[in-house]
Amino acid sequence: MTTHLHIGRAFTFGVVLATAVMTAGLPATAASHHGTPDLGPNVTVFDPSMPVTEIQATLNAAHAAQVDNEMGTTRHAYLFKPGSYGTAEQPLQFKVGYYTEIAGLGASPTDVVINGKVEVYNRCLADGGTGNCLALVNFWRTLSNLSININAAGQDGCRSSANFWAVSQAVSLRRLNISGGNLSLMDYCTAGPQYASGGFIADSKLPSVTNGSQQQWLTRNSEVAGWSNAVWNQVFSGVVRAPDETAFPSPPYTTLETTPVSREKPYLFVDAQGDYNVRVPAAQKGTRGITWANGMTPGYTLPISDFFIAKPSDSVKVINKALESGKHLLLTPGVYDIEKSIDIERPNTVVLGIGHATLTAVNASTPVEVDDVPGVIVAGVTIDAGLKKSQVLLKVGKKDKRSHSSADNPTTLSDVYFRVGGPHVGRTNTALEVNSDHVLIDHTWVWRADHGVEGFTDTQRWNTNTGRNGAIINGDHVTATGLFVEHFQRHNTIWNGEDGTTILYQNELPYDPPTQADWMDGDVEGYAGYKVGRHVKRHLLYGGGVYVFNQNNPSIHTENGFEVPATPGVKLHHIMTVNLSAGIIDHVVNGVGDAADTTKIGAPVYITDYPAP
Repeated sequence: MTTHLHIGRAFTFGVVLATAVMTAGLPATAASHHGTPDLGPNVTVFDPSMPVTEIQATLNAAHAAQVDNEMGTTRHAYLFKPGSYGTAEQPLQFKVGYYTEIAGLGASPTDVVINGKVEVYNRCLADGGTGNCLALVNFWRTLSNLSININAAGQDGCRSSANFWAVSQAVSLRRLNISGGNLSLMDYCTAGPQYASGGFIADSKLPSVTNGSQQQWLTRNSEVAGWSNAVWNQVFSGVVRAPDETAFPSPPYTTLETTPVSREKPYLFVDAQGDYNVRVPAAQKGTRGITWANGMTPGYTLPISDFFIAKPSDSVKVINKALESGKHLLLTPGVYDIEKSIDIERPNTVVLGIGHATLTAVNASTPVEVDDVPGVIVAGVTIDAGLKKSQVLLKVGKKDKRSHSSADNPTTLSDVYFRVGGPHVGRTNTALEVNSDHVLIDHTWVWRADHGVEGFTDTQRWNTNTGRNGAIINGDHVTATGLFVEHFQRHNTIWNGEDGTTILYQNELPYDPPTQADWMDGDVEGYAGYKVGRHVKRHLLYGGGVYVFNQNNPSIHTENGFEVPATPGVKLHHIMTVNLSAGIIDHVVNGVGDAADTTKIGAPVYITDYPAP
């Protein structure tokens, strides 16, 4: 998203597929390896015996350093051992900045309790930090696996009204248990509500939620006490007490009773003996509600000794040697220069990044390649394009070999983010390419930068930070829950595989095409933000939005926001286009729907179902 102000913008367990994770001989539970692992200098572990003042001071300093460090290289994780932090009289109240992960180390979210608040506020970008206050660029932070007992003691009237989490893309909330007050996904205390462009929640038990000015949001497999407000595109999948969708598009809610395929993100935890482990949740089908209501999340446990714990100084050669020897991979916080692919060839390999570990392509490399094997999990990793153009940044499977995937044990990408430009010049043909069948994409932001530290004009950026396609899905039976893809120079997403499902799609077309001639798909004006291949017979999309802001040349047209084959098995449910003040999308899908032009700034054009029933 840009830095200017946009206008507008019960509980039932499903069938646990635990047998799938056993196919490679992995135990359901493994013995722990005693001792505290070396997680490197960018991980801070808190113990409940530490004074609240000490913890507060550490977290305050971290936020002060990171609140404006949008394009910086600092990465950090702050982890809380099981116990209680803060009291009614002395609550622990802190804010979270860029590239910061806050996580509990309990086996359950209830094992770590924060009596206080964990927040993100609007960021003020002008007038010495008092003007242009918004959340549209509050990216890259993580909160997970703990309880927050909201305590606003000592805060003023407005700040005491909620726990504020005003964020946009590449920010996940997972495995949270929040009580004692309201959760607000916008900050209405800093210069008014303004706008935000998040976001994602999974496997969480939440109080009443104020969505407010959030332009789009996915809540998956959770429980909510209530939900209010919406802007354009709010999707609920497998959520207990989710709002009903029958009044669509006023409000614009899309609600699925269950999630067809899900797998929660792996997480670190400390067991009763004080040993570190990684819990690997099992894949599930047809689920609703949280995974931890009746005990530990279904899955299996890996001792930390089964992982190679990588630091940014480790070479790809060292990392690949560890993977070849049978180790899993834990990427500690930092920026890694990746001169050749990290090769994941063994079934059920877990690659877990903490603290927004970032892999940067060097010399046109593909930083991560996953073979056609079942059960691989890549989670918590950001992948950056480098100065020399890569063909692809993350490749899952080979186009000519797709016979070893598993419906019960899908390869899973959780909180995997991509950047082309922003902190430095970046170039790639494609960011994410999925060739394997039965892959689950659970929350990703695939971003060709619309702003950054390079100092380019839009015309310069068009020719320098180059990325043709954000995501290309060639595999069959691929599911995406939370697919955010923005600003690529041709089709942002191309879906060629059969039986694909997307639950929440968010896209902004590129801001920077210089002329209409630069934005032509053959003789068609522009590239649809979401394209399903013309041969595809079966595809489902629930809750999709394509936005236009052609600020470099406001006269540019895009013929369709969505382009799909006109066949009964390809169904789009609750889709929209919207104009953010420049450029025109002529139709929503396949020539259907009014134009999103400058007579409707901030007013979406909705299609309830395509094809119409």
